[in-house]
Amino acid sequence: MAERIRVMYSEEEVSARIREIANQINRDYEGKEVHLIGILRGGSFFMCELAKRITVPVTIDFMSASSYGMSTTSSGVVKIVKDLEEPIVGRDVIVVEDIIDTGRTLSYLLEMLKERQPESLKLCTLLDKPDRRVVEVKIDYNGYSIPDEFVVGYGLDYAQKYRNLPYIGIVEFE
Repeated sequence: MAERIRVMYSEEEVSARIREIANQINRDYEGKEVHLIGILRGGSFFMCELAKRITVPVTIDFMSASSYGMSTTSSGVVKIVKDLEEPIVGRDVIVVEDIIDTGRTLSYLLEMLKERQPESLKLCTLLDKPDRRVVEVKIDYNGYSIPDEFVVGYGLDYAQKYRNLPYIGIVEFE
């Protein structure tokens, strides 16, 4: 099956929106240090761009969880592929994700992270797809709410392709 990509949000639009999110985080965490947890692989692109724009002290770590595999829909089974390197006890933590779809993966991760006793725990996503939600999750910082389209670029992939696109695009299958 062949696919083509149609631009949903340009590189300039995404960059401007990330700057707005960073400015809000800067206000919310003024005088504090924030610990970003990027959800690999897709969230790494967004987290790096976000971290560059945050002016309060930042530390980072990564987790990897999957519920997609090589499919375009969530399997519903969350698998932790890589856990954190450092403890988060007493830290102000923001989980940074590329997209929230069904909410299953993030709900699972957030509950697991709460048990590790951070001072605070918030969620930041570049994209939210509320029409697909199965499990509710509270999103503290959201780039865009999007319709139920399969999107790629800026870290988001289809079968590990298109992560490197500098914009958000809709996959159209031919």
